[in-house]
Amino acid sequence: MKTKSLGFIGGGRITRIFLQAFVNKKAIFDSISVFDTNPEILQALKQKFPFIQTLDSASEAARKDIVFLALHPPMIMETLEKISNAVSQQTIFISLAPKITIEKIASVLKSAEQIVRLIPNATSVINHGYNPVSFAPEIAEIQKWYILEMLNLLGQTIETSEEKLEAYAILSAMLPTYFWFQWQELEKIGSQIGLTETESRETIYETLNAALNTMYHSGMKQEEVMDLIPVKPIGESEQQIKTIYQEKLVGLWEKIKP
Repeated sequence: MKTKSLGFIGGGRITRIFLQAFVNKKAIFDSISVFDTNPEILQALKQKFPFIQTLDSASEAARKDIVFLALHPPMIMETLEKISNAVSQQTIFISLAPKITIEKIASVLKSAEQIVRLIPNATSVINHGYNPVSFAPEIAEIQKWYILEMLNLLGQTIETSEEKLEAYAILSAMLPTYFWFQWQELEKIGSQIGLTETESRETIYETLNAALNTMYHSGMKQEEVMDLIPVKPIGESEQQIKTIYQEKLVGLWEKIKP
């Protein structure tokens, strides 16, 4: 892969995740630069990743070969206005936010032709992300290949239609948060009932892997899989949990979709 310069606008969680993923893979770029309005965030990022360059303006970051817009949706349109003169036809511009479409981005970045939207995943921190991506129609296939090769450093990247990106945000990007706290609580219960912390963690990890494979790779119907275990200790709460999923997740999707 021919090396290019990277510019991150925003130095928060997802930028840290990307940088760690690149470190894990020993990826080499001409340079990696980051701008953030909060100098303390930049200082902490520089301390963790001393090879990065910290910048004084978003426009400086926007002049790099590949630009990652790592901001929340409410901040995006204002930021696009500030950097519009810095982005060129050669810039590969990758937005990491839901809601703001390629069309909206292009309406401000008049010179930009290579606009990409990616829904990033926290598991990219260990290079196991499941990251859906959509491309502006103007991007050539050979350029897509280059972008996908770079993004695959983060894990698995799948190309999808833009209108599905917000659904992937709900079902992929945010999905770990629906379960992480539950696994943590089960670890505590394991300690309470006689297992060591190591035994609890290994048991949960191995059983979850096996459960996922049984549900999705056994060739059995889902109803048959769920009937394999006769005792369901929290079965009486299933409907309540389903209602929470429906109300919270579908409601959130309604808010973040364009």
